Amino acid sequence: MARTVNKQDHARKRDEILDAAMKLIFAKGYERMTVQDILADLRISSGAFYHYFDSKPAVLEAFIERIREESEKPLLPILHDPRLSAIQKLQGFFDTLDRLRIERQAEVVSLGRVWYTDENAIVRQKVEEAVFKQRAPLLTEIVCQGLQEGVFTTAYPDQSGEVILSLLQGMGNAHARLLLSLEKESDEERIIEEIAATHAAYMEAIERVLGAPPNSLCRVDAEAVKVWTRTGEESSRMTAVIKTERRAVS
Repeated sequence: MARTVNKQDHARKRDEILDAAMKLIFAKGYERMTVQDILADLRISSGAFYHYFDSKPAVLEAFIERIREESEKPLLPILHDPRLSAIQKLQGFFDTLDRLRIERQAEVVSLGRVWYTDENAIVRQKVEEAVFKQRAPLLTEIVCQGLQEGVFTTAYPDQSGEVILSLLQGMGNAHARLLLSLEKESDEERIIEEIAATHAAYMEAIERVLGAPPNSLCRVDAEAVKVWTRTGEESSRMTAVIKTERRAVS
């Protein structure tokens, strides 16, 4: 008799493995993480692991697919809202991504320290590729609506989604670099001003790519940036405390 699989139980155990893998990826990097690390973290056998995943790369693919699915859900209602103009949808697209990051501020700041390390280069590349594949068509659809409304004038609507994402990626990397530099520099006000200026520059670049009216997209101000700098400072203090406690124990 064939074995009956409880789908909910199967999904739950699979998610537990993904949760452990995510924690390890951000703690030590994908390159250094091993299947044995996952087994030790969950205290399961190799047979239990291979029942759900046939390899370490399979875990990575599932991890990326989870990120793709979770990030897509809050964007679709904006895209499909017939009451919103193209500019409102584009701004809503950006605002939603910002809101998701703000809801997990401490985690985002902490993970930023390991996300840009060489050990996570493969994960970072694959996540970025998945994000491009998922979000470019959504942005392109918004751009096409803007052309119909006469608020965008780009001659390359089919490529606009990828161009916008490339700009957003560049802005995100610049912001991360500046936020992480707070751990080494004391001139917080200068860095806050630079982050705000960087955001304004990229928003203007997106407007120009689309041929949108000047200042049609919102810019962050210093107060909004300070929310992130305070989170970064608190995260740094917690990291220092944890390291001190570990040294004391050892």
